[in-house]
Amino acid sequence: AVGQACGANPFPLIVPCHRVTSAAGLGGFANAREGWLLEVKRWLLAFEGAL
Repeated sequence: AVGQACGANPFPLIVPCHRVTSAAGLGGFANAREGWLLEVKRWLLAFEGAL
């Protein structure tokens, strides 16, 4: 449910859905499970000191 809500978020940088991670790893970001959006998520988490 949380992943679906975050995937539908039209403002992923303003509403910090990048902070939601999966128990199995990084999880998705903006309805993407691979590609450049996950690199953005990884960068944001590293920038915030969460990785």
